[in-house]
Amino acid sequence: MSAGEFNVAAAPPRHCSHRHHHSSRPPALPPAICPPPPFPPLAMAAACVEPPAGFARHHAATQAQPTRKRMRVAMGTTDDYEQEEEAASCLGEGGFGAVVRARHRATGQPVAIKRLRTGGDQTALLRESLFLKAASAGNPFVVGSRGLARDPATLGLCLVMDCGGTSLHDALRPQRNGGPPLAEATVCGAMWQLLTGAKKMHDAHIMHRDIKPENILVGDDHLRFCDFGLAVYMAERPPYTVAGTLWYMAPEMLLGKQDYDALVDTWSLGCVMAELVGGVALFQGCDDEDQLCAIFEVLGVPDGDKAWPWFSTTPFATKMDEADKKWLNHDYLRQLFPETKLSKDGFEVLSGLLTVNPDKRLTAAAALKHSWFSCIDVLCGLLTVNPDKRLTAAAALKHPWFAKIDEAFDVISGLLTCNPEKRPPH
Repeated sequence: MSAGEFNVAAAPPRHCSHRHHHSSRPPALPPAICPPPPFPPLAMAAACVEPPAGFARHHAATQAQPTRKRMRVAMGTTDDYEQEEEAASCLGEGGFGAVVRARHRATGQPVAIKRLRTGGDQTALLRESLFLKAASAGNPFVVGSRGLARDPATLGLCLVMDCGGTSLHDALRPQRNGGPPLAEATVCGAMWQLLTGAKKMHDAHIMHRDIKPENILVGDDHLRFCDFGLAVYMAERPPYTVAGTLWYMAPEMLLGKQDYDALVDTWSLGCVMAELVGGVALFQGCDDEDQLCAIFEVLGVPDGDKAWPWFSTTPFATKMDEADKKWLNHDYLRQLFPETKLSKDGFEVLSGLLTVNPDKRLTAAAALKHSWFSCIDVLCGLLTVNPDKRLTAAAALKHPWFAKIDEAFDVISGLLTCNPEKRPPH
């Protein structure tokens, strides 16, 4: 091993007996008005027309647990980087420390450097660097890793990453302030990128556990996940601890399930999708129980015997009163996202990701097979770099998406037929 490497192994009012009186319901989603141009990395997706309907609802094949592999992380020095002016260099701050913008002295390339506060946990930073390297390998939807750098003055470690742009949280500020909503094609393109990134991440046996708009970067060409500080490797057997940001936590985690899996990430992606469409976070609780009540007020309380047997065994379920139980399986999600805001296909993806029972929730791989993404599948196939894998024109025309377009064209041409005897009836 060289010296420069580390080697380690809004619904109708309802009552919930758990909900605190001081908490507020999720704010009403902003009204649907004319969509603005999409933000830059999703411009191509916005050109896609509406895809056809229909899909297989769930796929959750259980994968064999992987074995841990030895990974090496490059080690450099902070002297290799020049931080930009203090006022403009800070990209984000938190309890861990700060992320600052810098430039590699030799190449001039911009980077982001995560610096810990004095006394910060350097072991956790090393662990995060391993997850980032593993998750970003062959995955363009995860921010690239540049390894670790040691400060010669303090001997403290820093994590060096590609500079990925502003956060999705900041990019959505106009929508939170009442601006026009994103076009559905833009939301579709964003979700395709995020689900593709999550699928690759899960294929690498990594759970992120803190997916939220603040941890998604909007670059010049695509979206990328960042901040793997709470990630866990699926070779690490349960029990797993509660981790993440309250508004984006999956219900099974909030209910104390210790053997959860990567489906906690797809729940978080469902919350992100709802925010892309509606402009605000869908579930806004103030603690674990309040968050569960916020979820069940929209999606309904699951029927323990049918919808989610495990739920009936939880302390939360046993403390429910009759006023709560009368709302079993009552779902208000479509009322919050009517067809004027989200098409039938788009809503099927949203509701599939926001299924309270993880056994019935969509995986990232299953969601990507939905026809809502059909037009993107065709574009990706035609734009594949490898000519041996590139979609031919003949193969593209056989895609179900084109069949839908042909049907629409037949209807339009029939209506425009000059001969009234051949024109279809109304």
